[in-house]
Amino acid sequence: MTDRNAKKGQFSKDDTKDHKSSQFIVYVVVTLMVAVAATVGGLSYFGKQRPGYPEVQAQNGRIEIPVIEVNDGKAHFFSYRAATGPVDFFVLRSHDGVIRAAFDACDVCYREKRGYFQEGDVMVCRNCGQKFSSDRINEVKGGCNPAPIDRQVSNGTLIIAAADLAAGARYFPADSK
Repeated sequence: MTDRNAKKGQFSKDDTKDHKSSQFIVYVVVTLMVAVAATVGGLSYFGKQRPGYPEVQAQNGRIEIPVIEVNDGKAHFFSYRAATGPVDFFVLRSHDGVIRAAFDACDVCYREKRGYFQEGDVMVCRNCGQKFSSDRINEVKGGCNPAPIDRQVSNGTLIIAAADLAAGARYFPADSK
């Protein structure tokens, strides 16, 4: 009987070691998965890096964008190369049907160089998380509101003066973070 208990004990010890080893591996794998998910999720929501935006060129001192390209209710991001470097901005048709334009920066958070992203009918600051209704863009300025850009629509074309975009270069200082 003693022999039998010794054998039984031997197997249960090995099972415990294997079980603890498996638990440790599962713990490590789950921890790594959570860390990766948090990092990827965090970067997409409050990420420091904005994606590269298509560059627009000025002709005769103005930027022209066909309204049909930005008339879908989604924010369309662009970059204009000013003398001091790129100036990023977005254009969207708000739910009230108005074509709006703003710098991808604000008076408060611009130093962080994070800009905005769209969530439904609001633009969200990637730095502080504040939300701004699309129909308030170009209407409200200052604070963390997207800094407005003067624009006009004529014959199906959105027109922005290159000088107005260049004036927004202060939101995009050349010294990078």
